[in-house]
Amino acid sequence: MAVIVLFHSVYGLRPVEIAAADRLRDAGHEVRTPDLYAGHSAATIADGFVLADRTGWRAITGRARDTVRELPADTVLAGISMGASVVEALLPARPETAGVLLWHGLAEIPATVRPGLPVQVHIADPDEYFPADRVAAFEQTARSAGAALAAFTYSGIGHFYTDATLPDHDGPASDLTWQRSLRFLDDL
Repeated sequence: MAVIVLFHSVYGLRPVEIAAADRLRDAGHEVRTPDLYAGHSAATIADGFVLADRTGWRAITGRARDTVRELPADTVLAGISMGASVVEALLPARPETAGVLLWHGLAEIPATVRPGLPVQVHIADPDEYFPADRVAAFEQTARSAGAALAAFTYSGIGHFYTDATLPDHDGPASDLTWQRSLRFLDDL
């Protein structure tokens, strides 16, 4: 069993993140889902970016830091889309992190991570926010830092393909993402 903190997307903490956390709990994990927007969420990605700007990166990462302060040092850091950037902000100060799990986003893996840090990434190919050259650069940087990286791309689908409420949704890719993610967590 892992302790996991799951950071939401730019949309905010919505039923899709709560369902993801429940799915992780059903697999035997302890999960926290901090609300980085303090009760607000967006219906569209454009509104989500407005909400993120209005909230401010300092407040977003401050709320994330407050959440992880109470959690074990080896807590798994997980992020959905923008949540991956939150993971990036926290990772340098959490050297004992058991693993990093990213859906629909990338996080810079610092050169100071411990050798062999398990990192798993799931991203669309192509992804409008994370083009192939950016994914390749991420993979090279993560491996150079010594992370044990497993990066999975899913062809011909949209950015947020695991969210059944959005037009990007792709059932088979979502199912495969979940299978791989749960196996990753079981192996930590």
